Amino acid sequence: MNIQGFQKLTLLDFPGHTACTLFTGGCNLRCPFCHNVQLVLAPEEEPFSEEEIFSYLEKRRGVLDGVAVTGGEPLLQPDIADFLRRVKEMGYLTKVDTNGFFPEALETLLAEGLADYVAMDVKNSKTKYAATCGRQSVDLGKVEKSVNLLKSSHIEYEFRTTVVGGFHTLADIEDICRWLTGAKRYYLQAFKDSGILLEGSGFTLPEEEMIAMRDLARTYIPICDLRGI
Repeated sequence: MNIQGFQKLTLLDFPGHTACTLFTGGCNLRCPFCHNVQLVLAPEEEPFSEEEIFSYLEKRRGVLDGVAVTGGEPLLQPDIADFLRRVKEMGYLTKVDTNGFFPEALETLLAEGLADYVAMDVKNSKTKYAATCGRQSVDLGKVEKSVNLLKSSHIEYEFRTTVVGGFHTLADIEDICRWLTGAKRYYLQAFKDSGILLEGSGFTLPEEEMIAMRDLARTYIPICDLRGI
């Protein structure tokens, strides 16, 4: 596993649990407003060793509930299933963040019970998806398969959209919600400019616009809330 970041304690990343967070390097997308540029662009830093991670987890048994793996895009890691299997064998719960472009890897994790919670980014309405991902074109079939895998699974999951001025409108949020109808929960995350964006694009929407988007989303998905405002 190419682990480029290691947060030893989080009360936010894994809903309802104390956890540590691992940040994997590399991503297949180039979202202009991405705030994790250092993780996306093939990091050159020496990664954390797995043994360092597992040594820490051994010491924190009974204190931490789980391990959250984010990125970058964790499902790019060819050995993520092996890594999570070892984490589970230690008695920890696992959470995985993904952009949904690797449904085969996601299906493997779900089939083997290696993910207790999955958070999947839904970048935008289908017509704006490629531009929002910083690509000329994308295979939405992969994203749709991941959406359906989660909706039909028995694990806890969430869909989420980082709402960015210049990229998202109220109509886009409604299109996303129509697409996700039947989902358990959906979160709208307010964009924050970290100062080191991939292309310096986007701006934070006013709180009242975010609230209007949330209220609209709640007419489609029962559990919907805002983050970051």
